[in-house]
Amino acid sequence: MVPAIRVVTMNDRPIRHDGEYVLYWMTAFRRPTWNFSLERAVEWAQELGKPLVIFEALRVGYPWASDRLHTFILQGMADHAAWFQGRPVTYVPYIEKEARQGSGLLEALAGRASVVVTDDFPCFFLPRMIQAASAKIDVLMEKVDSNGLLPFRAADRVFLRAFDFRRFLQRELSPHLLQRPEPDPLFAKKLPKPIPLDPTIAKRWPMADQRSFEDIGSLVTTLPIDHSVGVGAISGGFAQGVATMKAFIDKRLDRYADDRSEPSMEGSSGLSAYLHFGQMSVHQILAEIAEKESWSPQLIGSRRSGQRDGWWQMSPAAESFLDELITWREVGFNMCWQRDDYDQFSSLPEWAKDTLQKHAKDKRPSVYTLTQLDDADTHDALWNAAQNQIRREGRMHNYLRMLWGKKILEWSRRPEEALDAMIELNNKYGLDGRNPNSYSGIFWVLGRYDRAWGPERPIFGTIRYMSSDNTARKFDVKPYLKRYA
Repeated sequence: MVPAIRVVTMNDRPIRHDGEYVLYWMTAFRRPTWNFSLERAVEWAQELGKPLVIFEALRVGYPWASDRLHTFILQGMADHAAWFQGRPVTYVPYIEKEARQGSGLLEALAGRASVVVTDDFPCFFLPRMIQAASAKIDVLMEKVDSNGLLPFRAADRVFLRAFDFRRFLQRELSPHLLQRPEPDPLFAKKLPKPIPLDPTIAKRWPMADQRSFEDIGSLVTTLPIDHSVGVGAISGGFAQGVATMKAFIDKRLDRYADDRSEPSMEGSSGLSAYLHFGQMSVHQILAEIAEKESWSPQLIGSRRSGQRDGWWQMSPAAESFLDELITWREVGFNMCWQRDDYDQFSSLPEWAKDTLQKHAKDKRPSVYTLTQLDDADTHDALWNAAQNQIRREGRMHNYLRMLWGKKILEWSRRPEEALDAMIELNNKYGLDGRNPNSYSGIFWVLGRYDRAWGPERPIFGTIRYMSSDNTARKFDVKPYLKRYA
């Protein structure tokens, strides 16, 4: 059963007992496995004895809509079309061809439903969309949190340091590890026979068919989105996400702690885009690592000090990766669901705002426009290479992403302009942008989840400083420069 702490009732409408089906509106957790939202919809379908309809839509009017983001999502929808075929559900994929063409579709589907279940994601435009939809739907609507290991409502305060959040997790996470989603929520479930989509709805809003997914590239070129941002370096979909996860755990996890910061190494997991689009579950990743490490939740350490090492009682490499996957990823969710200004300068710690404002008028060694930054047109070859990587591939090396942000701060007229530039470039090009975790990384550049560092410097004040020269001395960056500069 889905834990109650993960379920939020969105309106005061009743269950429609004479409805035709239970509707699952898939928005953020775009996967058919390890998904509390889908599991909750299955529970309702069984309780009410109704067929299950899964509605997944792709609109064209969302911020930063591009060939890159659209293709990744469409590849996931193609996976779903194949996966749900022959299973006891009606899968309804809708691809908007013009702005607002899909307006009214959700209300039409919900108008025949007994209950509507959707996803609870605390970032980007999704919270506003879900809130607005709940006011229009005349039937009970729930949203379900399937974001991370910790239900984000289990922590009722914002943590200002990852250390403090980790200490909280060490005290509170263990019971939630035993409440994991079902690997396949539809497996061996007896549900009523799937029903076809109502003809009046199907005529007004034609659904995508198999042909839509056979040539995604051609389809994307016809849509009114940003075609200047090309397809990224990795393919989307939960099947590819699972393959990427298994390759990482089998081949690179053992060296993760040593290789992840080396720009010339492919030491990272490669999972951030799949996690962002909900095509991969943290619960599944933990389960796979647990199997490799012969670990179970009962073996978790008793440490409550906030220190990273030794908490999970796994290998050092696994502990290092889990700290990134859980502590650093989920501290961003902790911020986003509680503060509406998570993406605003005002959300920074007071000490960080004070020191940045104190040095806001300091002379900059160089000042670049957003266009120059976008075009990787600076004097710094390593920075240009990092920007080229995210422009071409939709991803950036983890360590260089920190340097990338620090240099934007140094080259912007004011810290607020630096923030705007980082958000714009990251969300435009990054497959993992528009996410609580990516906002954590951007705001870390400006002091969030960090502390004051000395000596006090021009521009940075007591914000942590990084330089390309120091990075080049610390790591062999020549292969990276050769590849991307």
